[in-house]
Amino acid sequence: MSMMWMRMPGQTWPGAAASFLGLWVVMMAAMMLPSLAPMLWRYRQAVGGTGLARLAWLMALVGAGYFLVWAAFGLVAFVLGVALAGAQRRLPALAHAVPIAAGVVVLFAGALQFTAWKAQHLACCREAPGRGHALPADAGTAWRHGLRLGLHCGYCCAGLMAILLVIGLMDLRAMVVVTAAITAERLAPAGERVARVIGVVAAEAGLWLIVNAL
Repeated sequence: MSMMWMRMPGQTWPGAAASFLGLWVVMMAAMMLPSLAPMLWRYRQAVGGTGLARLAWLMALVGAGYFLVWAAFGLVAFVLGVALAGAQRRLPALAHAVPIAAGVVVLFAGALQFTAWKAQHLACCREAPGRGHALPADAGTAWRHGLRLGLHCGYCCAGLMAILLVIGLMDLRAMVVVTAAITAERLAPAGERVARVIGVVAAEAGLWLIVNAL
């Protein structure tokens, strides 16, 4: 059972959630910046000629909206993690099913890489904003654009982030591998093909985890 789903002595649940979210946002910044940077550059091109100070403010708003969505996903992950940890404490026999469940999650995440749903959100992450027309250089548009990017990115990464969560959020090797996979499918010329290759690897890993847990 991961310690990150448990309170420290004397810590309140809101305090535990705040600590987790702080760590989560830092991790997401490290993992997503390689693929977020090109999206911010495409936004900068879409707003056209704008003063540097205002452009920096608008891009900061896009980034803030983007990471707010990721913070919301992190809160959902924390609630689910705490619920699962609590269930394992109440039902020790459940712990024996966790390795198999982890393999099933990894297998499902691999299968998700082949779906039209994945392809749709991946395309939204890869394409330029506006698709042929400029975006208004105002704060409201920048904030909404950041939220949309965050949602598409979160949905696109759902399977890969699920793998990270079940393997171990604090596992640096797993974090590096998932970051590389996310970056490759976003930035490689044949992104959908890369996503399917990642899906094959994840599915095989899921089957291996299931077999070894039986």
